[in-house]
Amino acid sequence: MGDPVAQLAIDGLTVGALYAVIALGYTLVYGVLQLINFAHGEVFMLGAFGGLYAARGVLPGGDGAPGGLASVGLVAIGIAAGGLAGAVAALGLERAAYRPLRRRGAPRLAYLISAIGASMFAFNLAGKEFGRQNVPVPDLFTNGTLLRVAGAEISTQTVVIAATALAMLLAVDHLVSATRLGQSIRAVAEDAECATLHGVDVDRVIVAAFVLGGMLAGAGGFLYAMTFNASYTMGFVPGIKAFTAAVLGGIGNVRGAVLGGLLLGLVESFGGYLLDAAYKDVIAFAVLIAVLLVRPTGLLGARLGRAA
Repeated sequence: MGDPVAQLAIDGLTVGALYAVIALGYTLVYGVLQLINFAHGEVFMLGAFGGLYAARGVLPGGDGAPGGLASVGLVAIGIAAGGLAGAVAALGLERAAYRPLRRRGAPRLAYLISAIGASMFAFNLAGKEFGRQNVPVPDLFTNGTLLRVAGAEISTQTVVIAATALAMLLAVDHLVSATRLGQSIRAVAEDAECATLHGVDVDRVIVAAFVLGGMLAGAGGFLYAMTFNASYTMGFVPGIKAFTAAVLGGIGNVRGAVLGGLLLGLVESFGGYLLDAAYKDVIAFAVLIAVLLVRPTGLLGARLGRAA
């Protein structure tokens, strides 16, 4: 069992790291608004297409792997373009679907309906513009196994995806816990009125949370598409999984989102292997329900304002 256990663990942690990257967007927005951004999955999807077309635009011949550092450079371009597309989409979402309601003091149900409407708009627009079929991401790495760990084979693409996701997670954790912007985000999450009295621009912090979350989702979307291809429907399942990861770890807690994403990836990987791959989603949500029955606030449970 040594080889499959190690392989399942690596595969689970890789996918879990991507769930964690997306989950951070839910956590940041919830922290400052106490609302769930149900259009976040579509931000993830739009970022994937942004990264895909940017990578294709600079890829010689539009397809095939150039190899070596050139492939790493293409991944960097895809991540940057995906993050930019996600940030722009999230900013547009905040301006169109959230800010007008916030200024009018709308009830929370109005935010939910507005977010769902924005999600459906982006979903159908992407289907019209990008097509209704899966759009494959060019193979950027074709050199097969890069290294072996405990008998498990790890490809170059897996290393790049996992390392990039880990770097983004560490960067966001540092930003929230050790920078002036992070201090402002935590202050608004703790008490927005008190933060305003101390000179914090709440509107600016909310925009920053949306943009940062969108940037993470867009970059994560391109990394996800490298393995699973891009599609106008791709935001739904990963979006739900990332939301599950955020709730599992403790919605509003940055490190909880990371923990929840990694655990969810491992549960899916091992659960699908031990039972049946068709049941991996069922297993993941069953674990979520079981955890919430014991710890209703999630594994870590603290709000963003108290996370650090």
